[in-house]
Amino acid sequence: MGKIFFYEDKNFQGRSYECNSDCSDLSSYFNRCNSIRVESGNWILYEQPSYRGHQYYLWKGEYPDFQRWMGFNDSIRSCRMSPYHQGQYKMRISERGDFQGQNMEFFEDCPNTYDRFRFRDIHSCNVFDGNWMFYEEPNYRGRQYYLRPGEYRRYSDWGASSARIGSFRRVHHIF
Repeated sequence: MGKIFFYEDKNFQGRSYECNSDCSDLSSYFNRCNSIRVESGNWILYEQPSYRGHQYYLWKGEYPDFQRWMGFNDSIRSCRMSPYHQGQYKMRISERGDFQGQNMEFFEDCPNTYDRFRFRDIHSCNVFDGNWMFYEEPNYRGRQYYLRPGEYRRYSDWGASSARIGSFRRVHHIF
């Protein structure tokens, strides 16, 4: 079981809320979120209720302001624990929707998709094993998109508004 604390103000000040399970709507517990302390577990945070909007992956540690978790603003409205994965990681990415065009399989992190794939856009993806995080920019920067095992026939299936993916990595569990 995990435990995460949300604070309305920077540096763990102001109104706070302790959470230890998935929550589809945090709106009634705090108005804004400017700092977070993860006591245990690995968490995916969402900007909007019902696990929508910008996504952020956090693990055990302290985040004194929203920029520390690469946040775009002080809005966190839902959260879920990242399921523990033990074993191999495998994913196939495609240059076009519906798994068309050039495909490549990955088992490891990729800090720059253009260097490895020769494309800046990933239009579809099939995650076979493990949980992965896509980043809009190279070197694990920019908007984040959390992918669980399954088929993603178009980039909107993982919550993106464009196909631009600059890097991706396996989601490892840090306790």
